[in-house]
Order: sequence, then C-alpha cells, then structure tokens
Amino acid sequence: MKYSGWKNLKDSPIKFLHKIVEIYSPSGNEEVLAHFLVEEMKKLGFEVNIDLVGNVIGIIGNGSKKILLCGHIDTVNPFLPVKYAEGILYGRGSVDAKGPFAAFVFAASELAKEGVDAQFIVAGVVDEEGKSRGIKHLIEKGIQADYAIFGEPTSVDTITIGYKGCLTQKIICETETGHSSAPWLYINSIEKGLELWGLIDEVSKNNTVTFSHFESITTCLKKISGGQDNNIVPSKCELLIDTRLPPNIKCSEYKFMIEKILDNFRKMNPNVKVTYEIEDETEAYVTQKKSSIVKAFIQSIWKIRKKQVKLTYKTGTGDMNVFGSSTEIPCITYGPGDSIFDHTMNEQIHASDLEAGIQIIKEALIKLSISDNV
Repeated sequence: MKYSGWKNLKDSPIKFLHKIVEIYSPSGNEEVLAHFLVEEMKKLGFEVNIDLVGNVIGIIGNGSKKILLCGHIDTVNPFLPVKYAEGILYGRGSVDAKGPFAAFVFAASELAKEGVDAQFIVAGVVDEEGKSRGIKHLIEKGIQADYAIFGEPTSVDTITIGYKGCLTQKIICETETGHSSAPWLYINSIEKGLELWGLIDEVSKNNTVTFSHFESITTCLKKISGGQDNNIVPSKCELLIDTRLPPNIKCSEYKFMIEKILDNFRKMNPNVKVTYEIEDETEAYVTQKKSSIVKAFIQSIWKIRKKQVKLTYKTGTGDMNVFGSSTEIPCITYGPGDSIFDHTMNEQIHASDLEAGIQIIKEALIKLSISDNV
C-alpha cells in the first residue's frame, strides 16, 4: 500500500493524524505504523524505540516527575477511506484511538520545548483491541511513572475514571452421539450447552442493579458452535461468553460462582463432560474522584473550555484498568473525539476537538508536574 506524503508533519497535529490514519494498523499488524511513528517522533524531539512486542516508546523532557501518556495504535477492522473535509478527518482509527495518541505526542513535545519540569513517556501500544498484549508487556517490564493518562475518545469536556472488569470464558459440553432419527436415545450437547448458558445468565440477572449497568454483572453469549450437517445428534458444543464485572466483584469471586454452577450441573448431568476455560480476564478499576490527576484535568477543562466537566464510568474495558488494577499509579482516561463513532463505518474526529484536547492535556500536565500529591 502506498501512502501520499505530507510535508512538515510536525507543524500540524491534524496532518500528522491524517497520515497515521492512512497507515492501516489492525491489531496484529501495527509494524508499518510503528516504524513511521519512530521517524516522525524523532523529528519532534523524542528519544524513540520499538520494544519486543511492537510498542512505540517515546521519551521527551527532563524533570522530577514522570508522566505516562499511553495510547493504542491498533484499530479494529475494516479499513475505511481516509479523507479530510470541512474540518473533519474520516477514517479507521481517527477517533479510536489515533486521535488521542496524536494529542499526546504534540502536547508532550510542546511542553518539553517550553521547559516544563517533567519527563513524558508517550507510549503507542499494540493489541488494545485484542488482548492488551502491549500494555501487559509494559506492566511486566515495570514501567515507572508518577501518573498515567490513557488515550481514548472521551470528548474534550469529559474524563473517564472507571471501567468494568472483564472475563472471556469458553465452556465446552461433550456427549455420546448417535443417529438423529432417534434423538430420545442420546444427549444433545447443544441443548445442554444452552441449558448451562441459562444457568450462567441467571447469575447476571440476580446481580443486576436496576439503576446502573456499571454496578451490575452483565453477560453476553458471543458465540455458540456445534453440530454437523449429517444425521448425527450433536456431540460437542462450545460457548464463548463475555462477562463484565462491577468494581465490587473480583474476577476470582465470579469464577467461584460459576464453578459452583458447573459442579451442580455435572452432578445432575453425569453423562455430559463440561470443560471451563478462561481465555482472558481483567479486573475493574476506578480512580478516586478527589485524586490529583482528576483535579488537574477538571481544572484544565474549565480553564480552556469554561464548561462543566463530566466524569464517566465505562461498561467496557480498556488498557487503563489493565494498568490501574496492576499498579499503584494514579490514572485516568482522556482524549479528544466522540466515542459514538468508535468502531463504526463513519469513524471521524473534528480538527477543532484535536486542538482543544492538546491544550487541555498540556494544561493538566503542567499542573501535575508541580503537584506534590503522588
């Protein structure tokens, strides 16, 4: 794939963003973009390298405080045509989350030039849309920072301070098979899988908070597979289940609930083999509203925008709660752009939002650089 070249990318955030959106980088295929970012971030004054899993790590500035600005450079599928018209950039990744990442790059670069007393670590991590391989690698390597800001589109006047936890589970039901013309003689694995799904879904219904999806357990049957085209009673059924957990329920607690259900099911169905596997898990994370990092962004948004700041809790899962639940580093999620366009066929970001986001991030980072509450 050939890319049209921009001149003087470092002079314009929207031109820089346009270019990195042109470089298609779905999860697992971030390498071309990573090498491009290394060269362009060097021009902006960063010391940059690509780590073992493909993360782009740029360091700029000097000071006693270390602040991590972490965005993800992977996107979902499919590729979308990239265009800039009437102040809006369209294309896959424009808002989720190359826009917020571009804002981090320019905010840190400008503050370093202004001599702000802080060191900024700008990380473009891989696989956020997958299993968060990039941020998990940073955690394993023991990255050091006083604060961490994660780049996702929150809108310029909103801060995300909480994410639910997540469990991806696979359940396999296996039975003896026979001819489908005599189904009463055999146990149908698909029917048993659906029966088991009903029991698991009941856990969510019994832990629902009517006024808050964030505080409830929610469960989604993402995929069910089994059976054959010929005249055979299905002997194997696989269920892939996505469960989202509120902050007051740990992954281990939920797994204990499910194991009890499975044990009872096995006792009642001795001729059904049931296998339970955890494919991925992430704990919930919530930042304290009165923390220095939240205050810094509230004050900065008010100063730049003169608007009331909204604090949000997301029912999804992001790199912030992978990081926040594994470290003691205070963190929030913030970034320009409207999340309503995430993963859509009309993904877009306003250039004006990008510019405003950069100014707000700069102002907040200045406040954090002089904060004593770390």
